[in-house]
Amino acid sequence: MASGAWRAAAWGWARRRYSVLLALALWEGIARSGAVNPRLFPGLGAIADQLWIMLRTQVAFRHAWATLFRVFVGFAVAGVLGVLLGFLMARVRLFARLLEPAFSFGYPVPRVALYPVFIFLFGLGHLSKIVLIVLECVYPVAISTYYANRAVNPTFIWSAQNMGASRSRVFLRVIVPATAPGIFAGLRIALPIALIIAVVCEMISATEGLGWLIAYASASLSRSQVFAGVAIIAAIGFALDRLLAAARNRIVFWEEERVSIGLS
Repeated sequence: MASGAWRAAAWGWARRRYSVLLALALWEGIARSGAVNPRLFPGLGAIADQLWIMLRTQVAFRHAWATLFRVFVGFAVAGVLGVLLGFLMARVRLFARLLEPAFSFGYPVPRVALYPVFIFLFGLGHLSKIVLIVLECVYPVAISTYYANRAVNPTFIWSAQNMGASRSRVFLRVIVPATAPGIFAGLRIALPIALIIAVVCEMISATEGLGWLIAYASASLSRSQVFAGVAIIAAIGFALDRLLAAARNRIVFWEEERVSIGLS
């Protein structure tokens, strides 16, 4: 009975992740076919061996910490700033008139093109990368917060006002909870962007971080180490998304999320 339950659980796990398993099987099949040079396209075994070496020697942990520090700081600042700007644009007409044109014109601009300027202003350390992460992530958070705020049902506000609720109480008890799902939607969009920007910046100019590790391995023609670094980034991105989704479901408990990007 226990064996049957175990098999059912294993089958359910594999069914939810069949696309990942299929991609891994396809990768291994191409690597073993001989159609591609194994130095350019290593098999999963070689990648796993390199990943184990990086974990055992703690190289992966040291570089992952540098990347995560930049991601956490930049994402936190962008989250606070984006939510604040979103609320201001939605609730204060003056801010909407001032900031909406800047968002409309600035959103399509690739902020990563400004990275050389940030290096000149803030140096090669953490600050230049964190500033770029903030600029890239503040847009989706602010826009999601703005539209979620504007979409709050006026009936909820009128009902609270008719029951004698003050403006501050209406804001905290009605507007903020109604906007929370939109805020978390923007945060889940911004989080992988923060990780991507951190890695890209590290590949351009850094002395530590997962991006630097991948760039160094690529220059050393160690493709297995490159893909091991990519696997670490994918695992970190998956774990961060799961943590944010869990926080979302715990805070916005009245509205369970139906679509899960990370596949719980």
